[in-house]
Amino acid sequence: MRRERIARREYFSIGEVCEMAGLKPHVLRYWETQFKELSPSKNRAGNRVYRAREIKLIELVKHLLYEEKFTIDGARRKLEKLREEGQLEEVAGRALDRQALRRLQDGVRQLLEILQEPAQD
Repeated sequence: MRRERIARREYFSIGEVCEMAGLKPHVLRYWETQFKELSPSKNRAGNRVYRAREIKLIELVKHLLYEEKFTIDGARRKLEKLREEGQLEEVAGRALDRQALRRLQDGVRQLLEILQEPAQD
C-alpha cells in the first residue's frame, strides 16, 4: 500500500482495500469479526467503507499474523496492549510503511531482473 493513495481519498471500498493489502475479501470480513478495532463504516448502500485508520490497522494485523506468526487471539491481545499504551496508531503507521517499502523493493528486484536479461536479437 502506498501512503499517497491513502492520503488522496477519504474512503475506500472493500475491493480496493483488499487489492492494496493483498487479501481476499472473506479474510478481511473475518478479521472484522475478530478485531474490534477493525470496524469500517457503511455507506448509504450498506457497503463497507474504509478510512486510512482502518487500512493501517489491517496492515498491522496482517504483519502480526503473517510475519510475526501471532495467532488471532495473540494478535488481538497485542493490539489491545498497544491501544492501552497509546501506541496503536504509531505502530500501525509503521506497519503500513514496511509494506510500502517491501513493495518498492519487489519492484526494484523485478526491474533488475528485466535489465539483466540477455538481449534477444
